[in-house]
Amino acid sequence: MQVRHLLLIAILALTAACSSKEVVDENLSEVELYQQAQADLDNHSYTSATAKLKALESRYPFGRYADQAQLELIYANYKNGEPEAAKSAAERFIRLHPQHPNVDYAYYLKGLTSFDRDVGLLARFLPLDMTKRDPGAARDSYNEFAQLTSRYPNSRYAPDAKQRMIYLRNLLAAYEIHVADYYLTRQAYVAAANRGRYVVENFQETPSVADGLAVMVESYQRLHLDELAASSLEVLKANYPNHPSLVDGQFVPRVAEADNRSWMSKVTLGLIESRPPLPPGETRANQDVVKQFQDAKDAIPSDLKPQEGDAAQEEQHQAEGNNSNRSWFSYMTFGLFD
Repeated sequence: MQVRHLLLIAILALTAACSSKEVVDENLSEVELYQQAQADLDNHSYTSATAKLKALESRYPFGRYADQAQLELIYANYKNGEPEAAKSAAERFIRLHPQHPNVDYAYYLKGLTSFDRDVGLLARFLPLDMTKRDPGAARDSYNEFAQLTSRYPNSRYAPDAKQRMIYLRNLLAAYEIHVADYYLTRQAYVAAANRGRYVVENFQETPSVADGLAVMVESYQRLHLDELAASSLEVLKANYPNHPSLVDGQFVPRVAEADNRSWMSKVTLGLIESRPPLPPGETRANQDVVKQFQDAKDAIPSDLKPQEGDAAQEEQHQAEGNNSNRSWFSYMTFGLFD
């Protein structure tokens, strides 16, 4: 059964690949090409519509439908699941026709292309948390919608763009909180506090502001910055008294108490662990060898260990024997060549 499914998928893929190389009749006039492209768009045949719109633009670059073909090519690429081609077509139209009466539509489709870039097949059918994904496309979409609303505030696409900007802004703020929580779990409290402050300063009127304040309070408490922690806590209590981190008016950290790590370990996310400084001439390897020897010595049963007097006499005899058997060359070279 699985082999049949794979064969079916392969046949459909080959069919789609062959159909994408559609040959457009060279004898079609400008009006006929445009009408057939419109019919393909109405029938959701976006691959065929893309081929006809490209042919229309290349054959009749100064015709009456050239500008409209470039504009509708953006939509056809967008609906055909080709975001890069759609974005490139939108940027080209904006560059060639900055004063076109429908250039706001190009700005809108450009932002919409970035908006839907992360919505793949899995995201359509599985409950994925978009706030934990890479925010690059969301940031691009927000900036592109911002260009549309600032340049053409009276555009009919501006209201929808503003609603999408609100969603994108909330998503970007929630992503910053996820990063801050990660820093808290890694005990990188300076980085976590900076992320929380960034959300508070740059994402006002989003639901994540309260979480940003909570992150700041927790991070400052871990760093023993009591004044900053107290002021952040006062702001949190005054503006968000029902936040989950406040229980009976008291702040409850979300992350368990950390161990006593150095500031270098916290700033570098634990990649650089600090240890006590070494004495002059000492090395970590030597300390490890000495520790292993001491552990092995402590593991010897007491009845097998030599008595203190016997051990001292044995060490004295060994020292006397070594001194008596040393040559003049050994004395002159301080035993370096023994």
